[in-house]
Amino acid sequence: MASVLLVGCYTLQPTGGVVPVNGTEVAFDITDAGRVALGGSMGPEISQIEGRLVSKDNGEYDVAVTAVRLLRGGEQVWRGERVHVKQEHVSMIYEKRFSKGRTIALSAAGIGAVAIMASQGIIGGGQAEPGKAPGDTSHTSRGRKP
Repeated sequence: MASVLLVGCYTLQPTGGVVPVNGTEVAFDITDAGRVALGGSMGPEISQIEGRLVSKDNGEYDVAVTAVRLLRGGEQVWRGERVHVKQEHVSMIYEKRFSKGRTIALSAAGIGAVAIMASQGIIGGGQAEPGKAPGDTSHTSRGRKP
């Protein structure tokens, strides 16, 4: 549940064309020309690249890619492989930012789910029937020694 909260706590916000500082988590929407140019190394159906901006030099972004989103849906997970993307191959820049509203909503949903499970007895740790002591499940007999 913690991993869902961490993922849900961030959103991609358009930067309005402003390039974030190096080290920022970013996403780039890729143009048709960019799909053709990057198709050999990333596949022909990429719509968006997400990762950490390593640098921007000479009209080119150096990105440590963590995810690639595809045109027809789906996502490929990457492990920080570095890719160079030309500025003219990017139609929109996004910055990954903390979302207070999502964090509150997902936290409330998580707490509510735990409360429901606890009230329904889904989470163990108590007696089967309140007020009734558990019975002896072992059958033993003592005999006399001759």
